[in-house]
This record gives sequence, structure tokens and C-alpha cells, in this order.
Amino acid sequence: MVKENFIKIYEESFKENWNLPALSNYSTKETITYGEYALEIARLHLLFKECKIRKGDKIALVGKNNIRWCITYMATITYGAVTVPILQDFHSNDIQHILNHSDSVLLFCSDNIWENIDEENIEGIRAAFSINDNSCIYQKKGEQIASIHENLDTYFQKAYPKGFSPESVKYINQHNDTIVLLNYTSGTTGFSKGVMLTGNNLAGNVTYAKTLDVLRKGEKALSFLPLAHAYGCAFNFILPIAVGAHVTLLDKVPSPKILMKALADVKPHIVITVPLIIEKIYRKMIIPALSRPIMRVALNIPFLDNRIYAQIRKKLIDAMGGRFCEVIIGGAALNKEVEDFLYKIKFPFTVGYGMTECAPLISYDHHYDFIPGSCGQILKGIMKVRIDSEDPYKTVGEIQVKGENVMKGYYKYPEATKAVFTKDGWLKTGDLGTIDLNNRIFIRGRGKTMILGASGQNIYPEEIEAKLNNLPYVNESLIIEKNGKLVALIYPDLDAMDTDGISTEKVSEIMEDNRLKLNKIVAPYETVSSFQLFPNEFEKTPKKSIKRYLYQN
Repeated sequence: MVKENFIKIYEESFKENWNLPALSNYSTKETITYGEYALEIARLHLLFKECKIRKGDKIALVGKNNIRWCITYMATITYGAVTVPILQDFHSNDIQHILNHSDSVLLFCSDNIWENIDEENIEGIRAAFSINDNSCIYQKKGEQIASIHENLDTYFQKAYPKGFSPESVKYINQHNDTIVLLNYTSGTTGFSKGVMLTGNNLAGNVTYAKTLDVLRKGEKALSFLPLAHAYGCAFNFILPIAVGAHVTLLDKVPSPKILMKALADVKPHIVITVPLIIEKIYRKMIIPALSRPIMRVALNIPFLDNRIYAQIRKKLIDAMGGRFCEVIIGGAALNKEVEDFLYKIKFPFTVGYGMTECAPLISYDHHYDFIPGSCGQILKGIMKVRIDSEDPYKTVGEIQVKGENVMKGYYKYPEATKAVFTKDGWLKTGDLGTIDLNNRIFIRGRGKTMILGASGQNIYPEEIEAKLNNLPYVNESLIIEKNGKLVALIYPDLDAMDTDGISTEKVSEIMEDNRLKLNKIVAPYETVSSFQLFPNEFEKTPKKSIKRYLYQN
């Protein structure tokens, strides 16, 4: 059990950082201090109390990253209730299913989300509140919650007649083993399960991250990944608030253009991102520069290439704000070409590994310890790892973990909980890989996506896709099996073709040429027999992994 109490971490942080800025909305420039944050939490605690919300009750939260989202999340867990963050990208039917399955009694959501919710299908919800303007937008028949909400000022003055001060911050005394978060996965397999995470699971992530010294009191963080996802929430929100940092919430889709502008404005001290965003920046900023004839010649001149790489590194660092200690990439596999280039130019980046069921961190290395192809060492003192193979250092097997960060199980789903753990208590990640002598993890692919070749070879489609995605005018791809052969599904980069003056009639010809090039650089059993073009990008999860199950047929 982690020594630090998860709830007390935040009680102490609010007191110690009272006058420091805590949260800002990027678009509106609204900012609140830690003291103002604590006051808004206290108001919600009074609302919960007057509404007779009990310890362990579920409170759902769905919408864009903003200040009200963060207030609701922290108010829920520090009251002793369970927060149920739902990804706003979910279809309204799925949101309603999660509201019912989770037994949520209150809902806080964006106005556009509420417009698509059918009140008759959420019988357990007693009231709903807008995280846009903090209004009560719905109450169940027979409830008086709207009236309580309207009179919160009166309740607040009565509860704090001498005003609200740091000494007023007193949160529930709750054991770390208590469930505080019910996080519904949004994986690539098409079925969402409620992951039960405890205070200990979250404390394991936060306390370990604090020892890394990647973010300090008064420093800045930019939150652009969905906070309803475990990865974005852990390191773009609950870690910064634990150390007294200032979080700016980007409430826009983080396209490369929008993100680079926000990074330049905020100048964060750490950047937490997913591979897709880094890969887009690489293709939009770096590839065009490297493709210039004079640049290609210069890179072949000894000693000059290092100077050019240093200039590219500086330009990229400056474009991303220029103040960060490192860029942490997680959530999916990073394209090998991109990884190799960033490593070659000595860009300060690292690749971590985790999953919702571990809240989410499993392994990590500082950028100066990072080894290409790996995703860090298992968290020392927090987690353990083993490979389900005869030789874990050479032979690929399933990655299995146990430790402080591992969930209690899936909510109301004992069969799935039993299936995901081994008989001796190790969590089966579903990922395939090896480890080294330092327990550094090397992932080869997902067990569920591995294709068995005609002669029994293990084929990892992600590795073939990484090579294909580096060929001309391929935006993204999927490798699937069809009638015993490998087929490439390709979403071409039409914008790049337009920029280069290449007509769309040439797409099939270019992709066939790419297929032939690909087959020369993969193993014989990995050769692709044909390709199929897609007019739109593949549908993805919020952490930007392709939903493979949608394209298997």
C-alpha cells in the first residue's frame, strides 16, 4: 500500500498553494487560484451534502476539458463519492448506457452533450448540471435539487460564517484502498468496461511521478488530451495539481496548428502527448525541411549533419514553447522512423507505457535513459513485470504486471475480471513483448491483433504499418488478414498530394508502388498482397489508436 493518502495529497496542496494559479481555460483566459479552486470544491461538497449524496455514490462527468470539469472531478473524490468520467466522443447511446451501468446519481456535462441525452433512459440520474455555466439543467420528478443549488450561497455563508480560508479545507478521511474512480475504457476492441480504480492506484501514479521531478510548484502544464482518459487525467491534471503547478486547459481539437500555437503561448515545463500528434508534427514540420535538395546534400557532409540536426532540434523545441524538460509520449506505439529521427537529433523525449487498468502508468524512463524501441523500465518499488514465455529476454510473450497501480477489477463484471488476471494474481495486459535485464519493456504488438502466418509465423501488423506509413503519401494504414493473405487498408495523404501538384487519379498507382517497396523491406511472410483505399481517416479512440475491430471485415 502506498504510504501517502491520495485525498490528503490534495488537501495539503490546496492549503500550501493557496494564492498560486491552479487552472486556466485557454480560450477564455479565465484563471482560478488554488484558493478559489478549493472554495468551489467546498460549494459542491455542500450541494452533495444537502442532496444526501452518500459515500461511494457515483457522480458522472462528461464534456470538454475546462475549469468546471476539474472542479467537479476533485470535489467528487474529496467528498468520498466515486467519479465516473465519460469520454465526450462516445455516442449518446453509449453515454446513457454508462450512466445506467455505473449507477450514477448525478451528472455534470457540457450543454451539447445534454442535448442528445434522453431523460427517460437515465432513470438513476437525480439531477444534471451544466459545466458550461454551472446551472441545473435537469432534475428528476419529486427532487428539490434545483432549489438547493439556487440557495448554495446561503448554505455556504452558514457553513463558513468567518469566511473560507486554508484552514477550512478538510477532506474526508478515507483509506487508500477505497474506490474513487470508475473509468470506462475506450479501447480498440469495441467494448467498454468500467475499471475500478482506488485511491492507492492513483496515489501510486502521483507519488512515483513526483519523484521524477519533471514538474514543480509554480510551473506550467498544458492539458490537451481528454481528461476523461486515464493518461491525460493522471499527468495533465492530478499530478500538476498535486505539486502546485498551473494547468492550462485546451478546449479545442489539438491539430498541429492549434497545438503549436498553444504550446508557444503557454510554454509548458513538460509536454504529455500521444504518438499521432508527434508524428503529424514530424510530417508537417520536419519532412518538408529534410526533403529540400540542398538539405539532402548537406546531410551527407561529415560534421555538417550534426550542426543541421542541432538546428532542427532547437527549432522544434522553440516551436513547442522552449521551456519543457522533456516530451513524454504514451497511449500507443510511436512510429519507428519518427522515434529514430528524434533520437538522432537528441530531442528530449521518452516513451512510456500504461493502460487504464493501471491508472495508467506501468513503465517509464527519463529521456536521458531512454533506449529506442523500448517504453521504459517497470516502475521501481511500485510495479513488477514478467513475460509469459520460456525466455522473457528473447522470446516474445504476453506482458503481465502486478503492483500498486493495478485496478480492483471491472465494475459488475466478475467474469471479465477473472479472465484478465492469472491464477497467481498477475494482470494480463494483452500486449506482447520482451524485457531486458533492467526490466525495460519492449513491445512487439497486441495479442489480439497478432496474425498467424500460413507457416505458423507470428505477424505483428503494427510493425508492417509503421513501415508503410513512412512511404510517400500514406497518411495512415491498417494491415488485416483476408483469405489467408495480408491486405493493406490505406488512408492517403491527399493534402500533401495537392500541395505537390499530384492528381488524385495517381493515388492507386502511387500506392501500388508503395506496396512493392514495402514488400522489399519486410519478411517474406509479411508481404502484402493488395491494398484498399479509404476516403476518410480511420475512426479512433480518444488516445488516437485506430478502432481495429471496425475494419476487420
